[in-house]
Amino acid sequence: DKEEDLVPRPPIVTVMGHVDHGKTSLLDNIRKTNVIEGEAGGITQHIGAYSVELNGQKITFLDTPGHEAFTAMRARGAKITDVAIIIVAADDNVMPQTIEAINHAQAAGVPMVFAINKIDKPNANPDHIKEQLSQMNYLVESWGGKYQDQEISAKKGINLDKLLEKVLLEAEMLELKANPNKKAVGTVIESTLDKGRGYVSTVLVQAGTLRIGDVILSGTFTGRVKAMFNENGKKVTEAGPSTPGCRCWV
Repeated sequence: DKEEDLVPRPPIVTVMGHVDHGKTSLLDNIRKTNVIEGEAGGITQHIGAYSVELNGQKITFLDTPGHEAFTAMRARGAKITDVAIIIVAADDNVMPQTIEAINHAQAAGVPMVFAINKIDKPNANPDHIKEQLSQMNYLVESWGGKYQDQEISAKKGINLDKLLEKVLLEAEMLELKANPNKKAVGTVIESTLDKGRGYVSTVLVQAGTLRIGDVILSGTFTGRVKAMFNENGKKVTEAGPSTPGCRCWV
């Protein structure tokens, strides 16, 4: 792509971490409090990706088991995720799944922001988590290191805006751009067979623009886009770079 054809695009962010450390609460609360104005309501079905807005800047969250996202990303050599939020509970320890998540992000060359969650719990000890991370050579910024970190309570919504600001700061340094004026390139997040509609895929467009009538090629499978819906179930005719959770009938 020529430099003059590129336009800024929102960052694509995945939340990863141990199963009980608050990933779902974090995603739910971020979505509830920052859903783009005028698009609230009608969010019923589970969608693999969605957008939120903070101070006029969009962030696309990929709500998928983080490990699969990163494994597939490495295998195809395509970056699905721009920034990883590694969530760790302040009343627990850095767990094997946490380490696995960090390793996936590191292997994929994706910058990390550490979200130290559950600070509202009486037995929360964020410094214990920071100490454990430092022993693994991940010294967080609040301790003078290079890795961004934020103490939060996902359930109570404490400091979530600060966490998102740090995510946007990481994204800013990446100078994310894409060319919307070409055939779409992206990733199929999930695909199902619907009795009434046929094949329905949730896709994330990474570059170019996907339109109704376009042919989709994924591995050995091909199909034509018959209809498209955004993350809130509204009909759309096209989806550009970093457009989240676009469901296509093929």
